[in-house]
Amino acid sequence: MEEQNNSGADTNGRQPQQAAQPAQPAPAGKTAGGGTALWLKIIAVLYGLSLIAAFAVVNRADTARKARSKDMDLSKLTGLQKKKDAVAVIPIYGVITQGSSARSWDRGSQQTAKRIRTMAARKEVKAIVLDINSPGGSVGAVQEIYSAVLKAKAETKKPFIARFGEVSASGGYYVGAACDQIVSHPGTITGSIGVIFSVSNIEGLMKKVGLRNEAIKSGKFKDIGSMTREMSPEERRLLQGMIDDSYEQFVAAVAQGRKMTVEQVKPLADGRIYTGRQAKEAGLVDKFGDLQDAVDAAGVAGGLGKNPRVLSDGDPFENLMSLLDSKLSLRSSAVEQALDATPRVEYRWSGR
Repeated sequence: MEEQNNSGADTNGRQPQQAAQPAQPAPAGKTAGGGTALWLKIIAVLYGLSLIAAFAVVNRADTARKARSKDMDLSKLTGLQKKKDAVAVIPIYGVITQGSSARSWDRGSQQTAKRIRTMAARKEVKAIVLDINSPGGSVGAVQEIYSAVLKAKAETKKPFIARFGEVSASGGYYVGAACDQIVSHPGTITGSIGVIFSVSNIEGLMKKVGLRNEAIKSGKFKDIGSMTREMSPEERRLLQGMIDDSYEQFVAAVAQGRKMTVEQVKPLADGRIYTGRQAKEAGLVDKFGDLQDAVDAAGVAGGLGKNPRVLSDGDPFENLMSLLDSKLSLRSSAVEQALDATPRVEYRWSGR
């Protein structure tokens, strides 16, 4: 064996080999996987922040929802807080008839009268505005709405304000006369206080085309108003008496509503139409204004002041069905009127 000297070298002068040193760990973040760990930490932080932000948004939305529904929830569960008081607005548009059905979205006189009763019975409704834009209609339908207004006023003591739009004549005015105040535009067409019974006569045309109508009747007046023959003097007197009676009812309604005497109303009630300004001068209208002015007047009369909360008549479903019903109808109003030739006594201005 070779001998080593004291210096640690062997006899041949060769140095001994150094022992292998253990690998030192690389500094943190310097390894190949260090970048991945850093990104994971960043993503975790961002995720946590997004959760916090989402929670804040949800919490704020929930707080707002609770604030909006607070009145309703308290009124339902505890009765500690009442619904906010309001003025109800009920539209009366177009020719006033009984309507062709009992559908809730039908705008016939029955449904309008029902809406008046329903709104007047609601505790949060302190006054009602009738938004009238109508030339009138059949006597029975007009009087049904008029009676509903009088009954609601008597039972609830709530004020009614009529707002006259483009045209509020004859039966439209009749309904307005039941209200405590009438607000009109200066140029509104109104008045036409009177009654009409129109009968067509096609006897001459039938003779030309060789047609003849034979009526078998139980009494001589059973086919009164027939368009296939001339009206007799006796029938004319009978119909005139009916018209006069309906006219007296109209005049009495106007006198009562406007706090005038019958003698004061009759000179104004010869069927003529007025502008809103002429009607105001004659005492048939109280003030000029638009729908907002009428709502303000109702708010003041109901103790709510001007610019009160407004509660609209009907709901979105009924409004949609009413629109579809009118748009999808197979017959236009003009065709319906032509086909429905039944004569009727009307509080109606037919000038348009």
